[in-house]
Amino acid sequence: MLTALRRMAGTWVAKILFALLILSFAVWGIEDVVRNLGRETAVARVGDSAIELTEAQNAARREMARLARQLGARFDPDENVRRAVAAASLEQLISDRALRAEAQRLGIVAPAAAVRDTVFSIPGLRGADGAFSRPIFDSLLRQNELNEAQFLQVVAGDVLRQQLAGAVRAGAAGPDALAAPLLAWLMERRVAEVVQVARAAMPEPEAPTEAQLRRFQENNPAQFSAPEYREVAVAVLSAEAVAGEIELDEATLAQAFEQRRAQFETPERRALRQAVLPTEEAARALAEAWRGGADFAAIEAQAVAAGGTAADLGLLDRAAMPIETVGAAAFAAPAGGVTDPVRSPFGWHVLQVERVEPAESRTLAQVRGALRLEVARDRALDLAYERANRVEDALAGGAGLADVAQRFGLAVATVTTDAAGNAPEGGAASLPVPEAQRADLLRAIFAARQGDAPRMTEMGEAFVAIEIREVRPPALRPFETVEAQVRAAYLADARRRAAEERAAAVLAAAGTGRPLSEVAEEAGLPFQRVGPFGRNPATAAPLPPELVAPLFEASGQAPTMVETRDGFAVARLVEVLRFDPASDPLGLGRMRGEIEQSMQDELEEQFAVALRARANVRINTQLLEQVSGR
Repeated sequence: MLTALRRMAGTWVAKILFALLILSFAVWGIEDVVRNLGRETAVARVGDSAIELTEAQNAARREMARLARQLGARFDPDENVRRAVAAASLEQLISDRALRAEAQRLGIVAPAAAVRDTVFSIPGLRGADGAFSRPIFDSLLRQNELNEAQFLQVVAGDVLRQQLAGAVRAGAAGPDALAAPLLAWLMERRVAEVVQVARAAMPEPEAPTEAQLRRFQENNPAQFSAPEYREVAVAVLSAEAVAGEIELDEATLAQAFEQRRAQFETPERRALRQAVLPTEEAARALAEAWRGGADFAAIEAQAVAAGGTAADLGLLDRAAMPIETVGAAAFAAPAGGVTDPVRSPFGWHVLQVERVEPAESRTLAQVRGALRLEVARDRALDLAYERANRVEDALAGGAGLADVAQRFGLAVATVTTDAAGNAPEGGAASLPVPEAQRADLLRAIFAARQGDAPRMTEMGEAFVAIEIREVRPPALRPFETVEAQVRAAYLADARRRAAEERAAAVLAAAGTGRPLSEVAEEAGLPFQRVGPFGRNPATAAPLPPELVAPLFEASGQAPTMVETRDGFAVARLVEVLRFDPASDPLGLGRMRGEIEQSMQDELEEQFAVALRARANVRINTQLLEQVSGR
């Protein structure tokens, strides 16, 4: 039969049947591919380079997460915010593509060594020992949903940007014709007369009726409404939860000990004092005096008199000595000894060894307990990360949060909370994360949208997925539950209106040309002359900060009135003290530098705009709507 099938497979009839079978599979089995043939899949094109929908969505999602971390509970990701973030993220991608195109046109590259050095120099990627930390780097990649290649591409773009921007910014210079008048404007001082009307000094208002209080509550719903509450399911996968699955045998511990041996070894350290002299003769004389028993105060005085310096270097190991010859001499001398003079580019060094702390090396037996905990924690973090990826895949495949939690052993809690972390019944809502991650979880809850598929997010040493089950919008609280607060707010508002009326009367009287001091005395209000004060409200006391801007905008003696933190204030400008920029050369130099910085920033911005205009940018507005989630 197989022979017959082989013969049949070679006939034209069989070939036609196979062709029809393949065509039908192509049409019905990969319908999406056929359906999308000829359709645009790029959100934007910059020249010949495409920005695909997935790339733009990932960039927008990372920016939303960054804003949520930065703004906390103040972040409200409504439709307008999502639209603005999507557009801004796309513009950043477009700018990056345009910059890379310009760099390619000019033959500018970002060498791999420069990219590597830039990564290693990022302070946030350094561990406790000051060296580049791979775990911190991996955590950063996970938090920003980047792989290593994507991150290095971002850094390479920054290297290119620095090279191009450096050339553009180099031509800016702050002219004195601009710096002098700006410094004069900034340093100008003024004097004013002020009358303050405090709310607390107003007479007790008439007691309100219940009808008045109810109307006041209705007219001020923001003050007397319950906040938005969200009922959410929170699934947590923590390293602590999977730690029980970690088993460590002696071979694993021994291997870990060898890999981490450096952290269990303390090198020899020495307490050193050093003098640096300009000549060998002076250094030898100082060394003799030091060996003869002179104390450090006398050595320091002798070094300074010879044109040198002396300092206590503290406790150092060999690696902390930057000059090889000096370090070798310091670690060759005995405890209490003084070295012979050693020459370096900085002069002649003489060192005294105060004491020596010998090197220490701990054995596996001594550190077994701590090492076991450390390795188990690392393994648990790795296991949690690997399982979080599997959970993420399952969620992306359409599985429900409850099913995924049961399958992978996630702890699930149902929580109802407002953006501040308070429960509807009062008190703090119970959130299934450590206190350090509480704010992060609240931000994530109020950044999510109802109906969105859950996603795993790293928070501390755990991974969290959120499902919004119900959103309760703000609602006016029953009058009976807030009557006391409404009454207090009503009376405070009545005092405010009374203070405003008295201040307005003072303003009207002063507007007729009468001296403000006379008007204040007649009204029984405090009067004071304030100044000279500058443009910074924080340093203008006792002048109410709210008055600073109006008084610097004033050109004559017409009075002005503002509401202050304590009530209202009426003020009149009395004197303007001009500033001579030539009297402050240092200030003029600082102003020149600030102008230069501003000009450099503007030049760089104009350069970016020019690159974008040259790059032939085309944006697909329909796909951009998908980036913002509309």
